[in-house]
Amino acid sequence: MTLCPGLPSGSLRRVHHIALNVQDMEKSCHFYGHILGLKPLVGDEVPSTLRSLVEEGKVSNFVTPDGTVLDLFATPDLSPPAADPRQSFTRTDHLAFDIAPEQFDQAIAVLAAHGVIIAGGPVTRPTGRGIYFYDPDGFQVEIRCDPEIV
Repeated sequence: MTLCPGLPSGSLRRVHHIALNVQDMEKSCHFYGHILGLKPLVGDEVPSTLRSLVEEGKVSNFVTPDGTVLDLFATPDLSPPAADPRQSFTRTDHLAFDIAPEQFDQAIAVLAAHGVIIAGGPVTRPTGRGIYFYDPDGFQVEIRCDPEIV
């Protein structure tokens, strides 16, 4: 374990979104929207980077009352490695944390200083910037920020 400094406490402001891989989009939308009562994102509420995928039926988005977004990604061929549902397996794609735009580059530097394996990015999109990396167990995590207002 390296002793270089980490991000200051409070830098990660909240969970921004959780992305799940789902086998059956219709059933999953019914579950999260109807059964659990999450509000579906429609029209301009859908992030611009996902609109074409939403139109193609490959992605659906919901939002919790606190603003956390749930992204559902259609993955029809998804199956666990074994039939036993108690075995370790996740359909979760990644966990995304929100950070202030002015702290984004610092977060990249901290990840690099700690030798964190980067999965992708940093990327810049109309909805902001993001970087994907892995936790010690191989779970994909994202740090993202809104676009900077200049």
